[in-house]
Amino acid sequence: MTVLASPQPATAARSRASRHLLAPLSVAVLATLAVVALYEVAVRSTMGQRVDTLVMRGADVHHPRVVEVLERTLNGTTLVSLVLVCLFAAVFGALRRRLDLAVGAALLVIGANGTTQLLKTQLPRPDLDGTAMANSFPSGHTTAAASVAFAVILVLPQALRGMVALVGFGYVTVIAVATVWAEWHRPSDTLAALLVTLAWGAFAVFVIRLRTPVETRAASRVVSMPLLVFGAVAAAAGLLGLAAVALSEGAMPDLVSGRFAFLAGSAAITAAAAAAFLIWARMAAAYPVPTSAPAPPSVPDPMPAKK
Repeated sequence: MTVLASPQPATAARSRASRHLLAPLSVAVLATLAVVALYEVAVRSTMGQRVDTLVMRGADVHHPRVVEVLERTLNGTTLVSLVLVCLFAAVFGALRRRLDLAVGAALLVIGANGTTQLLKTQLPRPDLDGTAMANSFPSGHTTAAASVAFAVILVLPQALRGMVALVGFGYVTVIAVATVWAEWHRPSDTLAALLVTLAWGAFAVFVIRLRTPVETRAASRVVSMPLLVFGAVAAAAGLLGLAAVALSEGAMPDLVSGRFAFLAGSAAITAAAAAAFLIWARMAAAYPVPTSAPAPPSVPDPMPAKK
């Protein structure tokens, strides 16, 4: 007697493969839409520009240790250092015989930084806050730092990604806050840079999964828990703080100080960086599916043929 195999396992496998393929594409689309929404709120509205500029100009932090960290981080982020890290990512991916990861890392870095420079030079910035400042949306420094960190995480083995993700989160957060502290960028510029990088990173993962079927794993708790805690606390502080800043600008002048505005903006940047690295750690936590599986053991016929 011949027993027909149930099609359910094959159907479930196809459904799982579709989800793994469409998940990064969905993240890329949502991050792109978030960039558009952020531009409309922070650049094309009067209140958005006023709050953004107040946060940037409130960075009157003069603590010697804080100033030293911010200055060293900005000065250490040079084009040469970023190129060297990108070369490391490409070479390491090739050494692991994962050319798909090396190509994905290159696509991520080139796409994110190229998009940032294009937007910065082409997007108009109406003068709604009376400062007549040129457009700086998104931040090139933040994009460069985040894209390189994402690329390194992508090509490293699973065992090392967690530690590097936490280090990358800290480094990118300091870079983003430092550009606001130095009055090179507004907070919205750094948030847009994180979103642009996340969009290109998700698209690179989508391209990789088109070529290499993968199974995803949950991000390690060593990574997810600190990012969740930092992100939740910073998000609450940032949202409440920026709401107070907006209220001060709109109805109650001098309700908050410039330093309070800067700290609220820094909290919002920290929350955004934590969310970006948490999502990226989840997307990068994948391993290739074996192309060939061992043949199932043969099952004897329960009803021997009659002689």
